[in-house]
Amino acid sequence: MALRPVDPGRVRCVNLLRMSITSLCARYGRRVACVVTLAASALAASPLRAQDGNAGVPELRLSTALAPTYPLGRAGQRWAQLVNEKAGSTFEVRQYPGATLAARDPGREFGALKSGLAELSVGSALAWSSQFAPVGVYVIPWLTGSAREQEALAADASLRESVFAQMSAAGVIGLAVAPLGEHVLATARVPIETPADLNGLRVRVVSLRSLVEVYVALGAVPQSMNFVQAQAALAAGTLEAQDALPTTLVATRASVSGVKFITRWGAFADVMLFAVRKASWDAWPEERRALVRGAAEQAAREANALAREEAALAQLTKDGVTIVRLSPAQRNALRDAAQSAINAWTELVGADLAGAAQAVVAAARK
Repeated sequence: MALRPVDPGRVRCVNLLRMSITSLCARYGRRVACVVTLAASALAASPLRAQDGNAGVPELRLSTALAPTYPLGRAGQRWAQLVNEKAGSTFEVRQYPGATLAARDPGREFGALKSGLAELSVGSALAWSSQFAPVGVYVIPWLTGSAREQEALAADASLRESVFAQMSAAGVIGLAVAPLGEHVLATARVPIETPADLNGLRVRVVSLRSLVEVYVALGAVPQSMNFVQAQAALAAGTLEAQDALPTTLVATRASVSGVKFITRWGAFADVMLFAVRKASWDAWPEERRALVRGAAEQAAREANALAREEAALAQLTKDGVTIVRLSPAQRNALRDAAQSAINAWTELVGADLAGAAQAVVAAARK
């Protein structure tokens, strides 16, 4: 087995870190040195290690908003793994989680694909809709009410082809769609069961105009902050609720921060989109396109995000959180109260796409 060539730049970096650790040990003792050691370990494991692995092999950058700890990030990881297993030494896909290629903003990932900051991405339709409205058809508020309907919407070939055709015209090639799961409302004091419960409620939401407008229509006070800030605000009582996927609530230990109730209100059921930059796609030989597409479709089939979200809800129950699922009548009351915002959402998506999605869901209900 041949040894990998040593990267002089990395050697210098490691030597500098060793010198820093030695200096800090002498000056401040073991505790600070441990911090530096951890930082060195993080550097070694970061995507900056472009010289590691197959030296000289072209790299394709794959962006995901989340790490493999979460279903979306895991789907990206699996896609990269499947491609790399078959690509041999011709090229290598490397995952960049945390939307680091898109200024750490999931809403900018679609633009990052168009501009070439990333060649591939697995993203949320809800997040991407801020830059490309048609994908918002998968997240029309209160469109789907069950896992069966979510799966039917993601699997519909006609709708997918219509969305992908518009994506292609915008500079991005869509390859696969998979259900991502239903956002829930986590609250500290009482569950959300009626429109009145949302009146004046300070709720942490993703800073997306269409989503914010739904909350405003319901009388809530949406606030934009990261999850660390949200957990601190919940614990301090300056925030009363947050909109999130259950897996995120488990990962951020929401129950420790004072979350007592989770309402499954059905407002936003998201999907994950597997996509490639069109300029890159057009330059690839057909063999590479087939490989990347086939791997994306397999990763989408294996994602199993809905089951992971259900498992997260079960974990939250074990942590002492009460799960509340609304009745159809309660869901309809909330939807009716937000109808003006829903109308604006569907107008952005386009009447034809919205009508097609509604027909798919109606057929799944029979």
